[in-house]
Amino acid sequence: MNTAERDLRLEMLNSLLTTPHRKLEQVAEIHQLIVELDPIFYGHLAVWYQRQGDVRDHKEVFIAHLLNSNLTEHRDAGFMMLQEFPPYQVARIVDFMKQQQNKLPRSARTAVRRYLKTRESNPAVFDRAALRGRQAMKHLYASLHIKPNERANAILFRNTPPEGSLADILKQLAKAETAATQARLIVEFKIPYTIAIGAIKQLTPVVLVALINSMTPQEVINNLKSLQARGAMEHPEVKKLIDSQLEKATKSGRVAAFKAQIAADNADLDADTVARLEKVTNEQVKRRGTISRPTALLVDKSGSMENAIALGKQLAALISGITQAELFVYAFDSIPYPVIAKGKELSDWERAFQHITAGGGTSIGCSLEAMRKKKQVVDQIILVTDEGENVTPYFCEAYKTYCRELAVMPNVVIVRVGTHYDWVETQLKQQQAPVETFTFEGDYYSLPNLVPLLARPSRLDLLMEILDLPLPVRDEG
Repeated sequence: MNTAERDLRLEMLNSLLTTPHRKLEQVAEIHQLIVELDPIFYGHLAVWYQRQGDVRDHKEVFIAHLLNSNLTEHRDAGFMMLQEFPPYQVARIVDFMKQQQNKLPRSARTAVRRYLKTRESNPAVFDRAALRGRQAMKHLYASLHIKPNERANAILFRNTPPEGSLADILKQLAKAETAATQARLIVEFKIPYTIAIGAIKQLTPVVLVALINSMTPQEVINNLKSLQARGAMEHPEVKKLIDSQLEKATKSGRVAAFKAQIAADNADLDADTVARLEKVTNEQVKRRGTISRPTALLVDKSGSMENAIALGKQLAALISGITQAELFVYAFDSIPYPVIAKGKELSDWERAFQHITAGGGTSIGCSLEAMRKKKQVVDQIILVTDEGENVTPYFCEAYKTYCRELAVMPNVVIVRVGTHYDWVETQLKQQQAPVETFTFEGDYYSLPNLVPLLARPSRLDLLMEILDLPLPVRDEG
């Protein structure tokens, strides 16, 4: 694998950090480039991201491109992977293919038909899908002219659900006269919180307990603000149940790493609940891998770099929680400021950064110069910056001296923030230094994507790991 090929593939990986939620057309360009330039790698990357990635937009666009591919292996893989998505995402994939790719091949229609008919064949699975994704399911049947079976038609289109179906139970829930009856229906049939809440007239502690018991840990996290607004935190038994769900979330394999942190930021929660959410985030990040190489995190605190400081705290917490090697953290303007936390949690790094404020000129190389003088040897350097520098020592000169005197050549990962340049990247490439760039646009969901890239002994190891993943093979069902 030559340098040009490796760089191209790494650029593909790096692009996955740019993640505008709900704007698939902004994600589509890089996918189109990848699938044209290296279709074989793209197929394996799609499988890897399905397992390792966090951002729904990218997962959906991967499937759309696989289903529209000229390669039979891609279409078959897309066919099988589509079956794993919830209805609303299948509908988004179909709409993306129609609107952005201007075609929906027969294999894609067949994949959606299989998706719907498989669910029809299992009433319990169908009812759950229809309850959570009613409009998406109706959209798929209608837009692709797929005829539903009699039961599906009654539930989705005629609004005359058969007795015992979840849609019928929901009607019973809305008519129930007592909290005990509502609670029994919620628990017995596991009615989702977001669905049940619209059917319940009075939310009592008994009903709240039933709702929380029927939720997954991720659903509890997603709905914490709503639960709090409805008084859930004020009842000791209900609060205890929420705490229990958050404890489960630390071990669950189906919890998005940074959703817990975002939930903590978006709701006015008590200190105990915030601490539990931070633990969820920390434990979920650890599941992504461990970093075995000494690492430096250099955070730009020069004028207008408030967003770099905010991101630096998050990255410091993320890296320190999963590293088995030394981590050196500096904030810099024209001089370096060592940042030392007393622990590895985000709250520890919040305190460590609390007096770091944006201002001053920019010498990106000053922190590396300090590390050289202290003989702090690292294998990788993460720069959080806009790449603008106007004060010596400049980073590339400091990097040359650091490499020469300490006999190392660290990989440089530039995490771009704000209105950024390519000054440092260009200079490093001219001296053939290993450099990669990421563009961060405010989406903290995407930060765990960095972990696999920082955790491997080399980027080549990660690329080979991706290429070794087999594509799903379409069965005859």
